Amino acid sequence: MAINASKSACMRFGPRYKSTCANVTVSGLKINWVSSHRYLGVYLESSFNFKSSYSVNKASFYKAFNAIFGKVCRSAFEEVLFALLKSKCLPILLYGTEACPSY
Repeated sequence: MAINASKSACMRFGPRYKSTCANVTVSGLKINWVSSHRYLGVYLESSFNFKSSYSVNKASFYKAFNAIFGKVCRSAFEEVLFALLKSKCLPILLYGTEACPSY
């Protein structure tokens, strides 16, 4: 299996997540160590416990909601606005949350 080093990243989780590590190379190309990285649409953050970030999802949710609300504004009924919100905006906000543990 070929690994694309430019799209890959190294990240640590656990008690020693801040410790420096040796450089990792694949086919002579160095893989960077990062504190946050996108994996399957979910942004993971390096920390003591498993942690994910939803700030990008939240910003995309607001963009979608503002686009819909800007078009329909006061001309649509509340039920129509909520149906559009539920079908178009909510999946953007909730994408990937079922894979993350709830504490």
